[in-house]
Amino acid sequence: MQRSSVGNANGVYRAQAEINVTPLVDVMLVLLIIFMVTAPMLAAGLHVNLPQAKVAQKLDPKPPVVLTYGKDGKIELDGQSYRLEQIVEAVEAKLGDDRTPPIHLRADRDAAYGDVIGLMDVLAAQGLTRLAILTGPAGKSKAAKIDKAAPGAPAPRP
Repeated sequence: MQRSSVGNANGVYRAQAEINVTPLVDVMLVLLIIFMVTAPMLAAGLHVNLPQAKVAQKLDPKPPVVLTYGKDGKIELDGQSYRLEQIVEAVEAKLGDDRTPPIHLRADRDAAYGDVIGLMDVLAAQGLTRLAILTGPAGKSKAAKIDKAAPGAPAPRP
């Protein structure tokens, strides 16, 4: 804070004690920008595009183990990436002795179907059979748009 003196026509000076708020506003704007930039990263994880479903079932109230399978083949559990060979140990460590919580598989719509089934087979081979594949709400998928727009196939000619 800077003290300045202001003189008048008589040459009498008096102290001017004002708070300069410009640096405070500058710091607050910088903090606001920092928070705006970092806020979307707080919920960061592997982004997947879930397939759509019109009918969904209610799941168990026990908290599930959620595996995320990306279209590039990455497998994540609790924000950590695993290879296919490591995922069973990681899931078993998370479950502990209680094998009743379900395992929810969030697979990207563009992921290879065979790879997702391979992951399910690896888990099922170790006795982890309470598997569910998560989907998103219907109506926004490419398949729904194609089904509505595609005309029927012409009848085959004899």
